[in-house]
Amino acid sequence: MPGTNLTREEARERASIVSTERYEVALDLTQGPETFAAETTIHFSAQPGAATFVDLIADSVERIELNGESLDPAGLFADSRVQLPGLAAENTVRIVSTQRYTNTGEGLHRFVDPADGEVYLYSQFEVPDSRRMFAVFEQPDLKATFQFTVTAPARWQIVSNQPTPAPVPAGRKAGAQGTDWTEQDIATWTFEPTPVMSSYITALIAGPYSVVRSELISRDGRTIPLGVFCRASLSEYLDADYIFEKTREGFAFFEEQFDYPYPFDKYDQLFVPEYNMGAMENAGAITFTEAYVFRSQVTDAMRERRVVTILHELAHMWFGDLVTMRWWNDLWLNESFAEYMSTLGVAEATEWTECWTTFVASEKSWAYRQDQLPSTHPIVAPIRDLEDVLVNFDGITYAKGASVLKQLVAWVGREPFMRGVHDYFVKHHHGNTELGDLLAELEAHSGRNLAEWSKLWLETAGVNTLRPVFEIDAEGRYTSFAIEQTAAPDYPTLRPHRIGVGLYAASEEGVRRVHRIELDVDGARTEVPELVGTAQPDLLLLNDDDLSYAKIRLDERSLATAAERLGDVEDSLARALLWGTLWDATRDAELPASRFVDIVLSHIAAEDASTTLRTLLGQLLLAASSYVDPSRRAETLERVGDALWRLAVDAEPGSDRQFQFVKSFAQLAASEDQLDTVQGLFDGSLPLDGLDIDTDLGWELLIALAAGGRAGEEQIESRLAEDRTATGNQSAAHARAALPTAEDKARAWASVFEESDKPNAIVRATGLGFGRAHDRGLLEPYVERFFEALLPVWESRSYAIAEELIEGFYPAELADQRLADATRAWLDAHADAPAAPRRMVTEHLAGVERALRAQQADREA
Repeated sequence: MPGTNLTREEARERASIVSTERYEVALDLTQGPETFAAETTIHFSAQPGAATFVDLIADSVERIELNGESLDPAGLFADSRVQLPGLAAENTVRIVSTQRYTNTGEGLHRFVDPADGEVYLYSQFEVPDSRRMFAVFEQPDLKATFQFTVTAPARWQIVSNQPTPAPVPAGRKAGAQGTDWTEQDIATWTFEPTPVMSSYITALIAGPYSVVRSELISRDGRTIPLGVFCRASLSEYLDADYIFEKTREGFAFFEEQFDYPYPFDKYDQLFVPEYNMGAMENAGAITFTEAYVFRSQVTDAMRERRVVTILHELAHMWFGDLVTMRWWNDLWLNESFAEYMSTLGVAEATEWTECWTTFVASEKSWAYRQDQLPSTHPIVAPIRDLEDVLVNFDGITYAKGASVLKQLVAWVGREPFMRGVHDYFVKHHHGNTELGDLLAELEAHSGRNLAEWSKLWLETAGVNTLRPVFEIDAEGRYTSFAIEQTAAPDYPTLRPHRIGVGLYAASEEGVRRVHRIELDVDGARTEVPELVGTAQPDLLLLNDDDLSYAKIRLDERSLATAAERLGDVEDSLARALLWGTLWDATRDAELPASRFVDIVLSHIAAEDASTTLRTLLGQLLLAASSYVDPSRRAETLERVGDALWRLAVDAEPGSDRQFQFVKSFAQLAASEDQLDTVQGLFDGSLPLDGLDIDTDLGWELLIALAAGGRAGEEQIESRLAEDRTATGNQSAAHARAALPTAEDKARAWASVFEESDKPNAIVRATGLGFGRAHDRGLLEPYVERFFEALLPVWESRSYAIAEELIEGFYPAELADQRLADATRAWLDAHADAPAAPRRMVTEHLAGVERALRAQQADREA
C-alpha cells in the first residue's frame, strides 16, 4: 500500500512538533464479518500553527474533527495518513473510520473456528499495525494513555491492557457468528485508561475464549490477577496450572533480580489462532501462538521453548513496556534483554536447568547463521524506516544481542549489571530511552568504560573465528600455545573475548573435562603461556562454557576425538558446542558434508538434550539434501532415512528421542521400503512400542505418504473429516501441496499466488508442502515463475503474506547453479527494488551459494 512507510526523519520531526497525552478509542465489533467501526479521540499538544499527520489504515474515514471544527476527509485522508493542518497549543482530534479485519496476523485478526463456527479476534501491532485498528501517532516515543471502549456480543470475553470491566448491556443486534447472521445480546465494556505506553503494546482480544483465572502476590504486596485463555475448542488441552506455575516462578525471579515490582495491574496470557510469531509483549495481555497449547505429543524442546517464551514476554513488561526504545534502532535491546533474562530465569528458577545448552544449540546457531549472511548488520542496526524494522526481527536482534549481553554480564559482573538495570528502570520508567541511557547506569555500578565495548560489539557486524595454534614436543606437551582470531574480509573487526579453554580426556567412563583456564583474547593472536608444558589432551575446546560469541575450530586431534567419541562427552553444554563447531565447519566447506553426516549418525543416539537433538536433526537433513555432492545425494538421503528408522526402533519406548527420530524419518522417507514403514505406522500394522500415533503425528505421516505418492486427495479429505479444526485445515493444505505431480504443484502455487483469500497460516502450510519434492524436477519450472511473481506479490499483499510467499516458495531445495544464476540475475536487474524483498532474495542467494561451496568440498573429499 503506497504511503504506509514511516521514516526515522519523519518520526523525529513529528516528535519535535507533537506531544501526546491520551487516547479514547471506541470500537464496535458488531458491524459484520468484514469491517468494524472505530472512533478515535486524541488529545495532544503541539507547536501552534504547525501541521502534522496521524497514521491510519482504514477502508474509509467518515469524519474528522480538529478542535471542534469539522474537516473534509476526502481532502485529508490518503496513503494511510490523516493530515492535520493549523494545530493549536492544545488539540483534540476525533476521527471516525471504518476498519477492516485481517486474516494476515496484522492489525485486528479475525478467525472463524472450523470446529464450532465461533469467531475469535486478536490484535497484533508490532511494528506499525495499531493504525489498522484506530487512528494513532504510530511511533514508540509518542507515548500516551489509552482508554478503550468496546461493543461486542455480550457472551464474549473482552481483554485489553487494563483489567476487564463489567459489561453494560446494549440491547440486541444482528451480528456475525462465523458465516451465519444471528440475533444476539450486545454489551459495551469501558476500560480504565492504561498507564503511559507506546501504541504498539496496546491490545484487544475478543471472542468466546475459554479462561482459567488465578492470582499472585507481587513483592510490593499487590494482588495481581492472572488469566490464561484459549479457544473453547482447545480448552481441554490447556494446561493452565503449569502455565501459572511458570509465570509465578518468573515473577518472583524478575522482581528479585530487578528489585522493581511488576509495573502493571494484571497479567493475562492468551493463546490465539493463526499467529505469525511466538508471542507478543502487549502490556498485561500477552498473546502466544496456539502451537503452545499441546493437543498432541510434542518434543521436550517444544515444552522448554514454551517456558522460555513465557519468561521472555514477562521480562518485556519491564524492558520494552515500562521503559521503551525511542526509535526502532534499539529494538535489539528490547529483544536481546528479554532473550538473555528469559534464558537466565528458566535455568535458575524452573526445572529446565540446562537452558544455556538450549541457548547454544538453538539461539546461537541462529545468530551465527544470520551473522554470516550478506544482509548482516550491527546489533545496533541502522533503521531508516518501518520497512527496515520489519526485516530486522532476526538472529542478530535476538540471539546475537543476547549472546553479547551474556558476555557483558560476565565482564561487568552480574550484581553490578542488575543494580544498573534497577536504576535504569527507576530513572526512566514510562519513558523512552536510547542505548546510552542503559550503558550509563552499567558504567556507574561496574566502574568500566563501555564506550569501546559498545563500538566493537554493538556497532560492527560479523562473527569472529577462534582457532588453537600450538607446537608440541616429543612427549606430547605444548611448547607453545596461542589463540588465533580471524574475521570475515567484509567485516574485519577483531574483538575482545573472555573465554574458557577446556582440556578433556577420553576414557572408558566417558569424555570429561580435566582442566580449564579462563583468559581474555584480543587481537589477531593471543599467547597462552599457562598451557605451555601441559600434555596435549584428547580434546581441547575453546570458548568452553560458552562465555563469548565466536565460532571455534578444533585441532586435528580434537576433531578425531569428537568424530570417535562425541556421544561420550558427559556435559551437555560441551556437546552442544562441539556439534556447533562441526556444523560451522561444514557450512564453511572446511568439513566435508559426508563426514558430518557420518559423525552425526555415529553419535546422535546418545544425545539427550532435546533442543540439541532437534537442531542436529535439522542440520543432518540439510547436509544430506543440499550439502553433499549431488552425485551421492540420493544414496545419502536413503542411508540417513534408514538410519533414523533404526534409531527410532532402538530408542527407549515412549522417549523424546524415539519421537524425534520418527518425525525426522517421516520427513525423509522416499524409498519404497521407507514408505511401507510410514504406511505401517500410519495404519497401525507396524506399531512401535511406546509411540502413540496421535492426531498431529498422524498428519505428519500422512504428509509423508502424500509426498511419496502413497496418499491422495481422498485420504487427505478423509483425515480432515476426522479433524475439522484449524490445525487440521493447515495440515491438509500442507499435505495437498506435498502431492508429487506437476498438476498438484501447480494447484498449490495457484491457491496462494493467484488467489489472495488464504489466511497467513494456510499460506505458510502450503509453502511447507510445496517444497517437499523427492523429484526436484517438479520445482524447476518455478524458478522463473517465482521471480516473475515476486514484485507483484510485494506490491499487492500485506507484509506478512508477502514474506510468507517469498520465504516459503523460493525453490531452495534445488540448491544448484541454475537457481543461483537466476537469483543473481534478478538482483542485478532489480537494483531499485524495495529493500525488504531485495534482502530476502539476497539471503536466499547466499544460502544457495553456500550449498554449492559445500557440495564442491564434499566432491573433492
